[in-house]
Amino acid sequence: MRFTPLANRLALTLSLSVTAALTACGGGGDDGSNTQMRLLNATRSFATLDLTADDKAVSSKVAYANVGEYGSVGTSAASIKVLDSVSGVSLQALTPQLNANSRYTLVLSGFAGAVRPSLIEENQDAAEANRAKLQVLNLAPDAGALDVYVTAAANCTLSNEAALVTNLAGSTGSIYNVINSGKFRVCVTGYSKRNDLRLEIPEVTLDSTTVNTLILTATDGGVLVNGMTLLHKSTVKNFPTTLTRVRAVSALAGTAPVSATISGNNILPSSLPPNTTDYYSFTAGANSVAITANSIPVGPATYNFLAGNEYTLLVWGDETTQQVSVLVDDNRLPTISGNVKMRLVNGMSAANALASLNVDYQTQASNVLPGTSSVPANMNSSTGAAVTVNSPLKVDAIYNPASGTSTGLTPLTANGVYTVFVMGDPNNVKGKLSKDR
Repeated sequence: MRFTPLANRLALTLSLSVTAALTACGGGGDDGSNTQMRLLNATRSFATLDLTADDKAVSSKVAYANVGEYGSVGTSAASIKVLDSVSGVSLQALTPQLNANSRYTLVLSGFAGAVRPSLIEENQDAAEANRAKLQVLNLAPDAGALDVYVTAAANCTLSNEAALVTNLAGSTGSIYNVINSGKFRVCVTGYSKRNDLRLEIPEVTLDSTTVNTLILTATDGGVLVNGMTLLHKSTVKNFPTTLTRVRAVSALAGTAPVSATISGNNILPSSLPPNTTDYYSFTAGANSVAITANSIPVGPATYNFLAGNEYTLLVWGDETTQQVSVLVDDNRLPTISGNVKMRLVNGMSAANALASLNVDYQTQASNVLPGTSSVPANMNSSTGAAVTVNSPLKVDAIYNPASGTSTGLTPLTANGVYTVFVMGDPNNVKGKLSKDR
């Protein structure tokens, strides 16, 4: 994949098996056959990385959110490799065309099994006095298209502010925007959704005449993003997200009304089960939690929600015994483009009410205990799949999302992330299919 800004084509992303070329003006380096390259570790799975050119070390043990020293690389280098420092295993190999007498930063982002290299050529002319240049790279394809606001606002409660960059798709980059130098707040939101905050950086300094790149990378949960600012030919600063996302699910058997509040935010108003909410974003850390069933407090009074993670607060049981499970959700997109991910959440009230998820008569999750979630399964997308939830307690399926339709089949949209909930009394199961992404 290639970043193609409107000016100079300065950034380039290489897919796992594609050799790509970059053409631009050079400036500053070794001699006519060498150039300078360094490595920025933006992965979520590897603590330290090594960079080699033709199997010769360029930089070693580059830690997460750090950039190594520049090293000399031949412009005709047959193979640039990034390796896991611990195991020595090659994570990425590429053969880019490099301009002599230039400088490059190779960014490795993503997760184990799905890392992505991005090559930034740092050859931009300096900005004018009292001005700065800023490019944005969206290296978080799981997050989808993003808007980026660079403002002097006191917070990220956006109203009439104009986005500096809008509809920036995953694995793409913006042009170099020229703005006034100074200190700014950066707010990253979902595309055309001012209230869908993904990252807030309280203060970023863009000094006079500098050239900068804001790099957005993936989080463990998938929807939120982390940030780094790269000062060209200089340092990198790390701005991890401080946010977490939480939703509530009332799966009680019976008619006891359930409510849920996190740090004063009423995410589930008192209502009869079954009920599910959207995800809400909060500042991560130890948050106060107030969950009631029939006006009686249940579950933890506080919970430490980790930054970048996403959670389901599952209230399950019956009118006499209520329990709360805090489930960690994986809402990253399928690793294979065009596939779907699906998990099963068992909210049935009886301790022996195991549940299994079947898609097109193949088991995707088996014997899921009440109060737990299955590991998301990856599968092919479909215009109509036979999706059922089964339990040893029943001969027939206890839930079919497409029950009552003419086909009895459920469409599974490519690149979708789904949760199937089964809730309440095992003898009278209530189900819901949620498309989370």
